[in-house]
Amino acid sequence: MELFLKDFLVLKEDEIMDKTKSPIAVFDSGVGGISVLREMVKIMPHEDFLYYGDSKNAPYGTKTKEQVKDLTVAHVQEFLNMGCKAVAIACNTATSAAVASLRQMYPDLPLVGIEPALKPAVQYKKNAKVLVMATPMTIREGKFQHLLDKYGQDATVYQLPCPGLMEFVESGHYKSKEVYDFLEQLLYDYKDNQVDAAVLGCTHYPFVRKQIQQVLGDQVKIFDGAEGTARELKRRIEVAGLSNPDTTYEGHVTFHNSAPTPEKMRLCQALLAYED
Repeated sequence: MELFLKDFLVLKEDEIMDKTKSPIAVFDSGVGGISVLREMVKIMPHEDFLYYGDSKNAPYGTKTKEQVKDLTVAHVQEFLNMGCKAVAIACNTATSAAVASLRQMYPDLPLVGIEPALKPAVQYKKNAKVLVMATPMTIREGKFQHLLDKYGQDATVYQLPCPGLMEFVESGHYKSKEVYDFLEQLLYDYKDNQVDAAVLGCTHYPFVRKQIQQVLGDQVKIFDGAEGTARELKRRIEVAGLSNPDTTYEGHVTFHNSAPTPEKMRLCQALLAYED
């Protein structure tokens, strides 16, 4: 997968006519959604991707639902104006706030959101004790509460809002000692075999998965929704007949950010290449 760091994606006229050659838009409140983008690149290597991170307005998890919805809808409208053939909302908070409205607005658009991977975590073992780590808004919104009502009866589920955690990734300090110290304090009550599984309910959190694993212990199974989201978007694109038929084509990734400093764009590249 060839990587291009550009400010804008310019589509040629013939690419607009043939939507199978158009790019897939992947959106997050910042750089966290690159954890989902990585999975999409793996399973759709012949597609072009436009990744947009709204770092200027991050974090979304502490905003109101209406603020997040307005920002998300505006970004999706811009992606469609640019000719994108599909959209992934790679942000749990934005999914909770806006994906239902967007599906009503664009019923024919291959569109996916992401949600905490509660189902596989609950099914991991009988009577599992599951820790859900997410932004405050993701936890309080109806979409997660619906998941909890649907799957939480078969497990003990602990809901842990994590304000401040995504900022370590957003600032590029996801490998620092400070993030480990932060997690030691945040997860103190869940150490020493207190939980069987942990759900990473924000797309920034996979970039600190190693530290979360170290704090909770190797016996804890960690789940996130990136791979499932990527598979679902691939399925929807195929159903819509929009997959790129040229299997010899090497797809490109184009990054754009609302706060496009050189440091932020280098961080995007580093996170795309990040190995767990």
